[in-house]
Amino acid sequence: MAPPPVTIIVLAAQRTGVVNPLAKRAGVSHKCLVPICERPLVSHVLETLTTLPAVREIRVVLEPDGQAEVDEVLAPFRERGVPITLVDSDPNIVESVLAATKGEEGPFVITTADNVLLTHNGVAQVREAMQDNDAVLAVSTREYVLAVHEQAQRGFYQLKDAGYANCNLYGLANAKGLKAADIFREGGQFQANPGRMVRAFGLFNIIMMRFGLVTLASGLKRVGKRFDAKLAPVVFEDGALAIDVDNERTYSICEWVLGQRLGMDIPKPEISPDAK
Repeated sequence: MAPPPVTIIVLAAQRTGVVNPLAKRAGVSHKCLVPICERPLVSHVLETLTTLPAVREIRVVLEPDGQAEVDEVLAPFRERGVPITLVDSDPNIVESVLAATKGEEGPFVITTADNVLLTHNGVAQVREAMQDNDAVLAVSTREYVLAVHEQAQRGFYQLKDAGYANCNLYGLANAKGLKAADIFREGGQFQANPGRMVRAFGLFNIIMMRFGLVTLASGLKRVGKRFDAKLAPVVFEDGALAIDVDNERTYSICEWVLGQRLGMDIPKPEISPDAK
């Protein structure tokens, strides 16, 4: 059976009070407007999303002071027939996601406006996985990511079966999936509040994952039991899906990979292992 139509939430807001260095360098107000391969970051994401089948709506989450400028970028994509709306962001990222759900149960696919290497196949795999799970987390492995570029990613979550990198692509299939996401609603970094982390995930689960004693699938299964939700990973063989535009280093790598896809003559960047 084909997966049901989805609503896609695109997180495009900036951190409160923080001037993004890439936006400053490009002379634009918001990071999502930074040009790469001749178009704003968010345009490349929407190019992928508006050419997908069975998309009910795309909701772009952004602080109000940036909406007029971003709305101009969205205008041509609305002509393709998929409704695109703007949603006011909240300083808490999960509050932003919940606001974008508008009280609906799903299914939702969530990504970010800097995820310029997003593909149809990546979204399709998440949609497929949501048919059997309440929430889905997309990742790729250390080997797949570093095969794209040896400096593509610096941090990996090392578990029993592999080292993983997050792909900034999630699926929330229903109310149970939304309830699992709601654990982050207290705000703040979990790393800065061990008590909050223990309450959310359970001390034993944290120890098991922190020391690589479980596989990713079994770790998510254990955590899901705490929220009566079925959580599962989607592991991409395309390591490029774990590279988004975070800084100068990843910008240059994304520009090179994206340029290859678009037939542009952009040389592979040479990046020092010491570069941030």
